[in-house]
Amino acid sequence: MNTISLIDQVAVVIGATGGIGAAVCRSLAGAGCRVAVAYRNDPEAAEALARSLPGQDHAWMDADVTHSASLSDLARRLGDRYGTVDILVNSAGMTRFVPHADLDGLDDGLIDEIFRTNWRGPFATVRALRPLLERDGGGVVINISSIAGTSGVGSNVAYCASKAALNTMTISLARALAPAIRVVAICPGLVDTDFIQGLDPAWRQDQVSRTPLGRLVRPEEVGQAVVAAATLTSSTGCCLTVDGGRLLA
Repeated sequence: MNTISLIDQVAVVIGATGGIGAAVCRSLAGAGCRVAVAYRNDPEAAEALARSLPGQDHAWMDADVTHSASLSDLARRLGDRYGTVDILVNSAGMTRFVPHADLDGLDDGLIDEIFRTNWRGPFATVRALRPLLERDGGGVVINISSIAGTSGVGSNVAYCASKAALNTMTISLARALAPAIRVVAICPGLVDTDFIQGLDPAWRQDQVSRTPLGRLVRPEEVGQAVVAAATLTSSTGCCLTVDGGRLLA
């Protein structure tokens, strides 16, 4: 099997200090990447994560995906330090639990914040880092989406819609940026992060019972899927499901 080596490649992980983002950082560093840990609000956690990664030449950099000026500054700093970006992982996201029937609970401010972070943020990040991704033969963008974008089941209606939009953006940008840049989405099911483990145990067990494989997706499995998308496939414009079979239920 032909595989792409990630030794010394530069990977940028947006939203790196979250449960999924941190696992992605560890998987990419373990595969040989130099990882830029991009964070919004927690420099101490970002520094600790970067220093804990295997390998060398990792960095931590602040970046707010809701502000294009911040992303332009991130691109400048990445260019100064690394000169290129081989892998961009868009893992920043936000949501809040609102029952789908509670239309009034899903107010305009929350809707705008979800789409500003979950859709416009990844687009603006690709826009800012495109010149770096096009260097040295071209790179890959990996958007962390969700099966909520397909199933319509998730923390609220706007969250599901934002992930559906992210999936469509993945397809559109794959066409627009080819052949220099591949664009792929990873669509996890419910991921067993520390946050999920801290919720009502009965609710979590009910979610496990709804999953054909009998367990929730582990964060490191999402990280492994990111490495696989970067190394084992030449596909672009596709959405790879990592959900333990939840869409089958």
